[in-house]
Amino acid sequence: MTGFAVLLRKELTEAWRTRRLPLLAIMFVLIGLISPLTAKFLPDILKAALGDQAGSIPLPAADAAQAVLQLQKNLGQLGALAAIALAMGAVAGELDKGTAALVLAQPVGRSAFLAAKLVAIGVVLAIATALGIAVAWVYTAVLFELPSVGGWLALWGLTWLALFAYAALTLWASAATGSTTAAAGLGFVALIGLSLAAVVPAVERLLPAGLSGPAAQLATGATTDLDPAKLATAVGGSVVLIALAAVGASVAFRRREL
Repeated sequence: MTGFAVLLRKELTEAWRTRRLPLLAIMFVLIGLISPLTAKFLPDILKAALGDQAGSIPLPAADAAQAVLQLQKNLGQLGALAAIALAMGAVAGELDKGTAALVLAQPVGRSAFLAAKLVAIGVVLAIATALGIAVAWVYTAVLFELPSVGGWLALWGLTWLALFAYAALTLWASAATGSTTAAAGLGFVALIGLSLAAVVPAVERLLPAGLSGPAAQLATGATTDLDPAKLATAVGGSVVLIALAAVGASVAFRRREL
């Protein structure tokens, strides 16, 4: 792929200069900050709000496991939307501005152009997710107990993989439609569609949603119930989904006139 290294450096530099990376990092850090605090104080808030009725309603436990669940819920919702927003204009935006034609007029290939964008999106997501989870780890240690470093590293890797899958699908839509709005819409539809499909346990094992359960078990140390086959299937299914999105984006972009 001619010019890949140069294009990747360009994409990462633009991610910093256009503040996509700093803003995403700030957002994920706030998620990492809020999630353990919610787990700690939500039961008390509900008790104060419900009064005498609190005894008849099961309240969430204030522990490290609940902090992990809150973090996963917030990243699974806000993080997935952020991943879609990060990728929706990756190709369509450059087509609209005409910069794609200028870049591809240089001795670089279309495959390198797309690959650089996909890798740059993955790097930006990895950095932002790492910062958010690191902040959540610190606050969980302060508010509850010292979490497992290895388990939370696994949480980071699996969370990143799930978010990257949604970003890859949105990049495919961006390359196929040439419209930022359409790419955002299709990315959101993919997120909703995959979430609904994950309601079926046999299907969930093949989707990014299937990473959530094993990630929580690894982060909380509840590995006695961990099903390695389920984890491997979810990782494999997510990787295949990303690969299909990359191939689909490449095929669509090759057919597109600049």
